[in-house]
Amino acid sequence: MKLLVPVKRVVDYNVKVRAKADGSGVDIANAKMSMNPFDEIAVEEALRLKAAGKAAEVIVLTIGNAKCEEVLRTAMAMGADRAIHIITEAEIQPLAAAKLIRKIVEKEQPGMVLLGKQAIDDDASQTGQMLAALLNWGQGTFASKLVIENNEAVVTREVDGGLVTVVLKLPAVVTTDLRLNEPRYVKLPDIMKARGKPVEKLTPEQLGVDAASRLRTLKVEDPPKRKGGVKVKSVEELVEKLRNEAKVL
Repeated sequence: MKLLVPVKRVVDYNVKVRAKADGSGVDIANAKMSMNPFDEIAVEEALRLKAAGKAAEVIVLTIGNAKCEEVLRTAMAMGADRAIHIITEAEIQPLAAAKLIRKIVEKEQPGMVLLGKQAIDDDASQTGQMLAALLNWGQGTFASKLVIENNEAVVTREVDGGLVTVVLKLPAVVTTDLRLNEPRYVKLPDIMKARGKPVEKLTPEQLGVDAASRLRTLKVEDPPKRKGGVKVKSVEELVEKLRNEAKVL
């Protein structure tokens, strides 16, 4: 069985981003970029499934400009077998990403698509669900545990009320949550070896997908600064402030 793992290049989670002065977007000039942490968890899980004999090959995929190749190199340094780069300068939104991934699924015929539950840049949490709908596959989202047995995927999902376990017939789409695993540390020799591995390069036009944006960003701004808190001496004073100042009562 092949495993396909889409990964995204985003601003590193340790970087504190700011809105541009003109409100046109987020200022990422000179910001450190890295693989989306949820996608890194998906790569790690795919590699563990391969090591356990549940999969024969791990293929990583990214969509974006030439700089996005670095996340593919990272994934191959972790142990992925092959990489595919769909090169585009367009701002890829969830539906376009799902359509492009579907084309690669049709080409590669994987038994499962593993991807992060969301990207930390837009927090949309839509691509996996849209992909499953386009493919008419079962989906297990927000996975904190994944077991493959008897051509089925047993997925333990994290939901607001606790945990839910679903059983999916393969092929299926699974999106990964934080507690699924802890990604391995990539060693320098593995990074050097990954630089020599080939990357298949395609374009949305070659795949017959219109990747143009369907949404337009009107304005991006920093959240308002919070005022400092105050201590109250009694429940009555608290209620008075909630009613007259915060106006929530």
